[in-house]
This record gives sequence, C-alpha cells and structure tokens, in this order.
Amino acid sequence: MNTAIDQDNGKKFMIGIALISIIIPIAVALLFFSPWKVSVDGEWVKMVPHINAVINSATAVCLVLAVVQIKKGNVEAHKKLMLTSFVLGALFLVAYVVYHGSVETTLFGDANHNGVLEESELSEIGVVRNIYLVTLLLHIGLAIIVLPFVLLSYFYALSNNLVKHRKIVKFSFPIWFVVSVTGVIVYFMILPYYQ
Repeated sequence: MNTAIDQDNGKKFMIGIALISIIIPIAVALLFFSPWKVSVDGEWVKMVPHINAVINSATAVCLVLAVVQIKKGNVEAHKKLMLTSFVLGALFLVAYVVYHGSVETTLFGDANHNGVLEESELSEIGVVRNIYLVTLLLHIGLAIIVLPFVLLSYFYALSNNLVKHRKIVKFSFPIWFVVSVTGVIVYFMILPYYQ
C-alpha cells in the first residue's frame, strides 16, 4: 500500500480482522454451550449437518484446485476458486450458528439399542469416541486459529500485497484444508447418532 489513505484503510482492516477473529469464536461458543435454543420452524434445520458436510467437502476441493491453478499461473481461476472457498466458509458458519443455536447438541454414542448397550459395545464406542473427540478438538481448534489467517490472506490479496499474501497462505492453506477435511470426518463419525 503506497498512499497514506491506503495505510489508514489497512489499519482499519487489521483492526476489523482482529475483532472478527475474536468475536466469531466467542459468539459460536456462547451459542453452542447456551442452554437456551432459538425456535426455528421446520424440519429443514435437521438437514444442516448434512449440508455442512457437503460445504466442507466442496471447500476442500476448491482449496486444492485453487493451489493447482495458481501453480499453473492461472490467477483468475485461482481467485474464483478462493472466492468460492471463502463464500462456502461463510455459508458454513451461518448454517453452523443456525443449527447449534436451535438444536440440542448431538453426543457421540448416545444412540443405542433400546437404551441398553452390551459391555463389548461400550468398549468399542469408547475407543472410537476418543478418536472422534481428538478429531473434533483438532477441527475446532484449527477452525479458530485459521480465521485470522484466512482473513489476512484475503486482505493481502485484495490489497495486492502479494509478498505478504504468499507468506501467510503457507500457513492458512494447510490449516484451512485440514479444518475442511476434519469437518467431514467428524460428520461421518457422528452421523449414526443424529436423530
């Protein structure tokens, strides 16, 4: 950024990125752990986890294709794929907030055979549940971490600061990709327990 106006706008964007990076995880955590749920009419809200799995899958594909396109020198295709990834991420966030703000959280292993589980089933669920929880915690932790990296990546790209953009995407791309893939893994692991 060469002008004083651009620097002022850059500072405002940096403050905005910092605020968004703090406010969104706090708001999501409050909604997720809140005992109060918003009443959303319709059964459609129960489809949100399935839709979010598709969104996460599409995001992962777009991210990989965007890297392939930039390595080929196709900047326009890269921009379109990254914009698509960004929009998909925003849609995921909105859908996630709607779902967790209106539906009780599904617990891993709470579906059973008429309320009775055999001891061998409990042991099996325990091992898989631990893998699920580690994957879920990795997914959530990296989702929180990646938010400022993604926003900074976009900011540097839009402000045509490609040196900083290239430096930060070395972190944001792999983290974002792992967040997308672990989101799908978590979905398939908890899928049997959705009501």
